[in-house]
Amino acid sequence: MQAVLDGMVLADADDDGVVSIEGNWYFPAETVASQALSESDTPYTCPWKGEARYFDVRTAEGTHRDAAWSYPQPPASAIDRVGRDFSGYVAFDHKVTVS
Repeated sequence: MQAVLDGMVLADADDDGVVSIEGNWYFPAETVASQALSESDTPYTCPWKGEARYFDVRTAEGTHRDAAWSYPQPPASAIDRVGRDFSGYVAFDHKVTVS
């Protein structure tokens, strides 16, 4: 499975390596092109997944503000709910094509 924005592959993982949460695909951090991400200062806390870390995504076409996010330390209850530890996995917003 790949996440692509402006023709740039942002993440590439085996289908069994990603996890779907609330309609978003989360990729393991090691499968993400980290050079395309820069940490954002946007704060957000999900009621059940905990504190999120947002990232701006840079491509040759420009910077897409807050187009990716991660939950570095989701609570155990969130991991139980998802059925898999998704700590540090990265998801992308609707601008990014995931297939």
